[in-house]
Amino acid sequence: MLYKQTIERALAGKIGEGGVPDKAFGDMLLRTEEGLAELRTAYEQRTMPLLRLPERKDDLEALEVVAKKLQEGTDIAFLGTGGSSLGGQTLAQLGDFGVQGLSAMRKEPRVHFLDNLDPITLGAALQHLPLKTTRFVAISKSGGTAETLMQVMAAMAALKAAGVKKLGDHLFGLTEPAGAGRRNGLRDLLSGTGATMLEHDRGIGGRYSVLSNVGLLPALVLGLDAGAIREGARRALLPVIEKKLPADVPAAQGAALSVAAAENGKNITVLMAYADRLERFTKWWVQLWAESLGKDGKGTTPVAALGPVDQHSQLQLYLSGPRDKLFTIVTTGATGRGPKIDPQLASKAGESGFGGKSVGDLVAAQGRATIETLAAEQCPVRAIHVDRLDARSLGALLMHFMLETILAAHLLGVDPFDQPGVEDGKRLAKRYLAG
Repeated sequence: MLYKQTIERALAGKIGEGGVPDKAFGDMLLRTEEGLAELRTAYEQRTMPLLRLPERKDDLEALEVVAKKLQEGTDIAFLGTGGSSLGGQTLAQLGDFGVQGLSAMRKEPRVHFLDNLDPITLGAALQHLPLKTTRFVAISKSGGTAETLMQVMAAMAALKAAGVKKLGDHLFGLTEPAGAGRRNGLRDLLSGTGATMLEHDRGIGGRYSVLSNVGLLPALVLGLDAGAIREGARRALLPVIEKKLPADVPAAQGAALSVAAAENGKNITVLMAYADRLERFTKWWVQLWAESLGKDGKGTTPVAALGPVDQHSQLQLYLSGPRDKLFTIVTTGATGRGPKIDPQLASKAGESGFGGKSVGDLVAAQGRATIETLAAEQCPVRAIHVDRLDARSLGALLMHFMLETILAAHLLGVDPFDQPGVEDGKRLAKRYLAG
């Protein structure tokens, strides 16, 4: 496996009464058998396109051609929100996008994700971007996302004002294929401009689209290996399609643990990752978990955290606050990595134990200490360790959590693929705007 999951310190039999009761977890794990069977059937009958993405290779060559066209610009601005953006950002962090202190040092092309619609931010971006050498990629599955349409219209107006004659050289769209009787505002908007159009698979929702062209296009632009990302996802899917027992399927264990914890008063689920390049991954997971499970009064509240920085802002609450949380700590192979500490400087600072150690040694120690401290305080904690954070292991983590979410939805009796509450809000916002 490309990652290792350990759940013992989440169970009452290991850490005491604050943990998830062992029997509750065991019973819930048995209940995942039906969900696993449904996933296997969906895979075999090709009724869930997500499950077939990891083995696909036929679409990558054409996608690489588009990525090269984008790389001709000095700046690439991805327009889209939610699932149309977070997956791409998650993969892009492997290429240093959004990494504090490093993202501004990247060479051209510079990548920007304008995912949150803010009038000041969008206006400033369009004012400062070198528009004549900027490429805009608009992503919306339905083609009717209000925020994305606003962004595209503003970008088109800015390009024209900057004297750009051929808008199609600067505009790229990724949306569902045109369908009879179905309006697609993004397609209509870009029609006649010569913009390059890519098709969003109708059978894959935005928050599950990271392994499709939605997530892989930004990854390719930043020079990442799209094939390796999918290979990692394929390896995480293997235990499901090979008919492994639930106890041997990490995603089934995770789903059972989360739902059993919820039924025992743990209504908040915290995912804390000890790596800058997993920061957007935690935010991607928040949307996936919240939008997939939060229905009919069910679900748990997801919280994203980043270690070690959030030890200073959140850990006090986690250790001494309400016992209503299940924790997942993700660590990476940090030991021995990063700058080495001069023993004389360590001694001068009063920390002689730092001498000769690497920065990664401290990060690894902090991750381990957080796991053990939570368990010692009877706070249920699951540990996931990735020895090497790269395209394959990140692809595996992405598939793991998508499978875990789908299986948790099955246990809760909710549809993991719809979002009725969100759709109601979208319709109401458009009505207010028109009025």
